[in-house]
Amino acid sequence: MNAATSSIPLPFDHLEAHAHLTRIDKPLAALIERVGAFQFKLDECDSVYESLLEAIMHQSIAGKAAQAIFARIKALGTNGSCPTPGELLRVPTRTLRHCGLSNAKVAAVRDLAQKTIDGVVPTLEAAERMSDQELVDRLTSVRGIGVWTVEMFLIFRLGRPDVLPIHDYGVQKGYAITYRKQRIPKPKELLQFGERWRPYRTVASWYMWRAVQLAGRDARKITKSKPSRKAHRERARQTEKGLQARQAGGRGYRRRSRAAK
Repeated sequence: MNAATSSIPLPFDHLEAHAHLTRIDKPLAALIERVGAFQFKLDECDSVYESLLEAIMHQSIAGKAAQAIFARIKALGTNGSCPTPGELLRVPTRTLRHCGLSNAKVAAVRDLAQKTIDGVVPTLEAAERMSDQELVDRLTSVRGIGVWTVEMFLIFRLGRPDVLPIHDYGVQKGYAITYRKQRIPKPKELLQFGERWRPYRTVASWYMWRAVQLAGRDARKITKSKPSRKAHRERARQTEKGLQARQAGGRGYRRRSRAAK
């Protein structure tokens, strides 16, 4: 089985990964046999900064629209290359908005540029020497960059072999399809189950995405589990506490929000 990868070699042996996963997981082995080659292409962005800049463009909008916006941003650089962090910081807000960025994304790309200059966002060479968790901790300090975005960077740019994006809806749905579940698993459930895939959870995740593709329209039948009555009551209680806290001045109250992808 040959892997069709980009010119950047994978930092792990995909054949060894196939052998390991096939040996320890029969449903996954059947999926691997059905899908075939591990056609994994690494992103060829020249820097962590540029990779995350492109990721911000793709947040909450369709792929073609994000690509068009990123092309406009890249055109702001010299010699047809992506603008450096310093160049990006000098671009007026009006120009960035004209490129298609929302106010939130303008703030995010500027924070990314500044943190790159400050050394918080590492060089690609430094990132390759850092652990997955070190990169998650470092990069999620950038405005608009959540854990999922860093996980995609770890997988698709650095080619890390053991990343399991437990909050990725495609991976969740692929798990449900592969193991014949009626509902989408909770992240903790997927994390626990995925322990068997170590040290190749990235490869297993890739096959979960392929399972969704193979299922086609049938994948729509699998939905998220409905919360229990107890969960409903607890959510209502916490909402009421939040309202009371805000009415009292909001001291100690924090609104929860999902990490940006």
